[in-house]
Formats: sequence, structure tokens, C-alpha cells
Amino acid sequence: MVRMSSLILLKSFKIYRYIERIAVVSVNNDSIAFSSDEVIQWMHKIQEWNPKFFTLSHVPEKYRQAVSKFFRRVLIARMAESPDLASSYHRKLKEAYHTEEKLRDPEVVRWSKEHLIRLLDEIEDSLSKTYIAGEEFSMADRLSKTAYIAGEEFSMADVMFIPVLARLALLNLEDEYINSRPNMAKYWSLVQQRPSYKKVIGRYFGGWRKYRTLAKTWCFIRLRNTLKKY
Repeated sequence: MVRMSSLILLKSFKIYRYIERIAVVSVNNDSIAFSSDEVIQWMHKIQEWNPKFFTLSHVPEKYRQAVSKFFRRVLIARMAESPDLASSYHRKLKEAYHTEEKLRDPEVVRWSKEHLIRLLDEIEDSLSKTYIAGEEFSMADRLSKTAYIAGEEFSMADVMFIPVLARLALLNLEDEYINSRPNMAKYWSLVQQRPSYKKVIGRYFGGWRKYRTLAKTWCFIRLRNTLKKY
């Protein structure tokens, strides 16, 4: 499973780089450049944290079990409908059971939480200082000039990190993990004002909208369960 997770992370990272190459070639001017070594390093660090166990551990058990049961039934139905893909669906089914088993291990959840805290602390530290001509400046001195993870420009590192913060906000964990870090709180407030955030995440999970999205999802699952439409 560790090897499989590593392969998935590697594939995700390659997808990000592929999209970046397409953007650079399509625009064909100096407004977009390939990610620097620093950005790539941050991308690797952010991608190393697997949010699955942390996220599921904060979902009320009755909802988590209901969704998990629905997901397993969907996989079993798909196996019956598409025998030629049965082996692929079987792997996903096996992974679903494995996830439930892992969630019962407090060490797995603890490790995921500690990994997240280390990542947040490291980014908090990065946001608190920058180096210009060999000099270090505090966040207060540079806030108007540099506000992103790897420097003055919004980068792929930010693209990968924003969903982490959005996930924490969705789980109502902003105070514990974001607002408790002053630079992170400023950063989070800044990126929520970006048009891309409002269009992709904010319209579904911003403020009261997250309850609407979650309610629609829950109603969909309950309806499909009732009608046995898997």
C-alpha cells in the first residue's frame, strides 16, 4: 500500500507539471514561466501529505459509514455490470475495506495529523520571512510585496496548497489549524479573494455554500440508497 500511495502521489505531481507545460506553451509569452526549483520542492512537500485518514477521522462516524457502505455497493454493482473491469473495481473495493481498517488504528490518524502540522508550521515559517539581496524581512515589512509560499508570484505550490486549507475550512478546523498561525491566516484570507478560488472552490464551499453542497450530496446518497440505484 505504501508503494501504491507513492505511485499515486508521483502521478499527481506529473499531472500538475504536465498542465503547467501546456499553460506555458499555450500562452507563449513571458507572463508564465516554468516552476523554479523552490516551487518544485514545495510541491513535493505538499503532495507528500495524504489527507485521506485525517479527513475521514473528522467526519462523524454515522455519515462516514453510510458513505463508505454506499461506495462499496456502487463498486459491487459496477463489477456485475462490467465483468471486464472487475479486477479494477475489486482493487478499489479492497482499498475501501483497508481504509476502514486503518481508521481504527489511532497511530495512523495521529501520524497523519502530525504530518499536517509539520507542513503547516513549515509554510507558516516560509510566509514569515523572505530574502531580498541577502537581507531578511518580516511579514509585516513585506506583506504588500510578497504573500505566497515561494515568493512574490502565485505558483503551482499555492495551487496545490490551497485545497489543503479549503479542506480544513470544510471540516470547521480553521481556528485550530489556520487562524492559530497569523501568517497562514493572512495568506488564507488573501487567496480566498482570487477569482480562480471563488470560481472553483468558493462557489461550492465558501461560507454557507458548503452546507448546501454537503446537503445536496447527502440527499443524493440517501435517495440512491432508497431506490437501490447503485
